[in-house]
Amino acid sequence: MDKKFDVIIFGASGYTGKYVIREAVKLLSGYKWAVSGRNEKKLIEAIKAAEIYCCESLSDIPIIIADINDEKSLKNMTMQTKVVVNCCGPYRFFGEQVVKACIETFTHHVDVSGEPQYMESMQLKYHLKALENGVYIVTGCGFDSVPADLGTVCLQDNFKGTVNSIKIYIQARYLNDYEAFGPIVNYATYESAIHGMSHADQLKDVRKELFKTKLPKLKPIIENISGLHKADDLNSKWCLSIPSADQSVINRSQRFFYENYKQRPIQIRTFTTFASLSTALKTVSAGILLNKMIKYKRGKELLLNYPELFSFGFTSRKGPSEEQNANTVFELILIGEGWNETFNDPVTNIDIPVNKKMTCKVTCINPLYGVASKAVLLSAVSILNDCDKMPYNGGVFSPAAAFKNTSLIQKLDDNGVTFEVIENNEIKAKL
Repeated sequence: MDKKFDVIIFGASGYTGKYVIREAVKLLSGYKWAVSGRNEKKLIEAIKAAEIYCCESLSDIPIIIADINDEKSLKNMTMQTKVVVNCCGPYRFFGEQVVKACIETFTHHVDVSGEPQYMESMQLKYHLKALENGVYIVTGCGFDSVPADLGTVCLQDNFKGTVNSIKIYIQARYLNDYEAFGPIVNYATYESAIHGMSHADQLKDVRKELFKTKLPKLKPIIENISGLHKADDLNSKWCLSIPSADQSVINRSQRFFYENYKQRPIQIRTFTTFASLSTALKTVSAGILLNKMIKYKRGKELLLNYPELFSFGFTSRKGPSEEQNANTVFELILIGEGWNETFNDPVTNIDIPVNKKMTCKVTCINPLYGVASKAVLLSAVSILNDCDKMPYNGGVFSPAAAFKNTSLIQKLDDNGVTFEVIENNEIKAKL
């Protein structure tokens, strides 16, 4: 099928979509691309905002009207391009329609979802059809979960031995003496999280169907630290274990590597860190309140209708300011433990105490929207350029499963998302 465009950005007038247009000016230079959505006026405004930001005329960027509730318009949009960059969330409500249209029109698809139920449901429902049609559907190509998923691959590839487990610590700070005021995330991100938490039981049912066989039991078992605690690995910084989308995505990638390459799965635990005990206690208190409210219909309605109040100012419908995004620094610390040896049968339980430790760090500025935009666009470029290095001839994948053998990590590193091995030392055997 002849395709007019290399990339179409769908949902381009939304909060994230506007950042994607900005980054596309640079990252899609030399490619034919267009923007799409249901409201032409808002799309024109988004293009004009990008023109001001980039100091470059974008008047020749085509606009394609497509509505998530109009299947014909979606197919008309998807059939014109090689890859759709889908920025239209929450994906629980607006994701599947685009995935379905892409597969039926032989079009690749990437998105910035951080919603495990959506991502795993798409794999369950559409993997075989995408494979049959030679289409790559890669979900979670934004801040959730490219840094963590590819950071795990980076550590694994540099370990030169066998990795048993990785603890992932999420850290955020501001540049220099910048003082933040106002929300940290956009409402759509908050909305997706609320819906995901309220439907957690549905995810269990999806996983029963998707993962028919259990992964091998691995030893030594990574310590399951729950509750607020100090992390010895981070100079006693306060931490809290979190059930993140990153962990869900990494587990899918590790399962793929095990089932296809007989690679020993890595045990993963994810944690968020806090600048102070008071901040940690406030966050825990907010989490307890949210968990209680979300169990009831009226409570969920209040959370969605009054985001500023019930997120303690963490989110708003306007989203964070340009200045705040530009001054937000994100660090992902991955601390891996394992063995110097590469075992002949890496899946077998290993009774030898771990004797090797390595730390990797992924660093970036403006993670939620700037990095998300870079990651999803470079994922699209990887499909365009590196299809021969991707698994099979299509299917529904997590980022690491899809892009492990491509140049995506290097492309990210070249564009402000740095992957570093910052420590490689021996630890004493645990008796």
